[in-house]
Amino acid sequence: MRISHLFGRTLRDAPADAELPSHRLLVRGGFIRPLGSGIFSLLPLGWRVTQKVERIIREEMNAIGGQEMLMPVVHPAEIWRETGRYDQIDASLTRFTDRADRDLVLAMTHEEVVTDLARSEISSYRQLPQIIYHLQTKWRDEPRARGGLIRVREFTMKDSYSLDRDEAGMLAAYERHRIAYDRIYRRTGLKFYMVGADTGMMGGKLSEEFMAPSPYGEDIILISPSGDYAANREVATFRRDAPPAEDALPMEDVATPATPTIQALADLLGVPTSRTAKAVFFTGDSGRFIFAVIRGDLEVNETKLRKVTGEGNLTPATTEAIRATGAEPGYASPVGLAARDDLVVVADLSIRDTPNLVAGANRTGFHLRNVNHGRDWTATIVDDIASAEDGFPSPTDGAPLRAERAIEVGNIFALGDRYTSMLGATYLDEQGESRPIQMGSYGIGSGRLVASIVEQNYDDRGIVWPAPVAPFSVYLTWIGKDTDTATFDAAAAIHDDLLAAGVDVLFDDRTERPGVKFADAELIGCPLRLSVSTRTLAEGQAELRARTATESELIPLGDVVTIIQQRIADLMAPFVVS
Repeated sequence: MRISHLFGRTLRDAPADAELPSHRLLVRGGFIRPLGSGIFSLLPLGWRVTQKVERIIREEMNAIGGQEMLMPVVHPAEIWRETGRYDQIDASLTRFTDRADRDLVLAMTHEEVVTDLARSEISSYRQLPQIIYHLQTKWRDEPRARGGLIRVREFTMKDSYSLDRDEAGMLAAYERHRIAYDRIYRRTGLKFYMVGADTGMMGGKLSEEFMAPSPYGEDIILISPSGDYAANREVATFRRDAPPAEDALPMEDVATPATPTIQALADLLGVPTSRTAKAVFFTGDSGRFIFAVIRGDLEVNETKLRKVTGEGNLTPATTEAIRATGAEPGYASPVGLAARDDLVVVADLSIRDTPNLVAGANRTGFHLRNVNHGRDWTATIVDDIASAEDGFPSPTDGAPLRAERAIEVGNIFALGDRYTSMLGATYLDEQGESRPIQMGSYGIGSGRLVASIVEQNYDDRGIVWPAPVAPFSVYLTWIGKDTDTATFDAAAAIHDDLLAAGVDVLFDDRTERPGVKFADAELIGCPLRLSVSTRTLAEGQAELRARTATESELIPLGDVVTIIQQRIADLMAPFVVS
């Protein structure tokens, strides 16, 4: 490929709205161009990288028995209504009608379609197990698209689905996907963690995410020093040491003027925040009032709270709604509240396990000492609703957890019969009994994976692509005057020889200054740069430099193809996964 024929160009300046390095560099390098909020075109350079990433994905999916297919982007709303997700998912699911006034949705995922196919195509245990997958466009109307390809509205995702007879088969397919994903990320050069995760809108029994560490990541993961525990903060747990045993003391009023915060209360009474009870209030999708109580030194994890209450979403409660329960904002506790059908009181395990806490008296300027759960009030639900934080003890060995920002690059879900039971996707077993198919769902966004690779592989000059996914292996240029046809012809001949030998090569055939060419070479980030100049041509040599090297070397013109092939093999070797 000659740059003079390449569609797209490099830019000296990054777009003003670019927050992340990958966004800046992919736009500047001529890989992507924005069309609208969260909508991008992949230019030829970006498409070449994406195709290489997707080829690796396909190879690993085929290796575990996956069959590639293609499912539609537009779905009839009926199948989404059958699973309940048509009404459960917020505006990120785009709903519309066609000219015949039929309700339709744009695909954000394909569980419904796969299940609909399974109920029509599978009838017997002899047809199971199955793994099917596709790489297809998805649309999610994100409220805040950001970071170039990191969080977009239109994107391509590899989503695969396993169909099995029973839970054991489903978990075996889940494990095969876990191994396949590990291989995919290692082959693309991505550093990653596999962490426990919330099942979210997907539902099901088990979920794990693959996270690429990045200071710009939207997720926070907690990792133990030994590496034997890692989880998204949404679901992360921590070791809770039982407080010293105490007899329950009599509850008593205490005046606490101007103490609407936990810290102010602790300072006034001279107690640690761990001896206080904090109240946090929400309204659920169902209309119920959620009254969460947690020890004062901890924070409520909304994901855990949603899960234990069964609410799809939680909204901070208004002052009026809080007072309607009989509680007083800033001085609230469940003590003395009247029971209501729409009031759910959730206590964290820390409240259950810690005696004689200071809690609100539901009167401005007053608290209660020696409040004990089970004696003075009883929660509707007692469960883990606490956020794990940096430095908290690991649940496995008690060592301090490390918090790290990361980008989610893939997820796997063991769904069980979450969808198949609702849509009637069943099979007949050996005894002729009808049973629901057990299903798994597994996703990787190819564009986000490309951007995450850039987030981990760049310097102040541009992108540094891992060899397996680089748009071209070699950036070839000639250095000479406009009239120096001999140097140009020599470089052009090398270009043709490399192509004939099967080497991906981008030939900078422009008559630009050397500094411009070298800057573009480093911005685009091909693993090798090969230059032919008037001087090196006279000496029968070419100049070779790796993108990560600080020095160049001279190689004989007659050996260029052989040497380049060997260097590429050397660069590829670290990414070969046995």
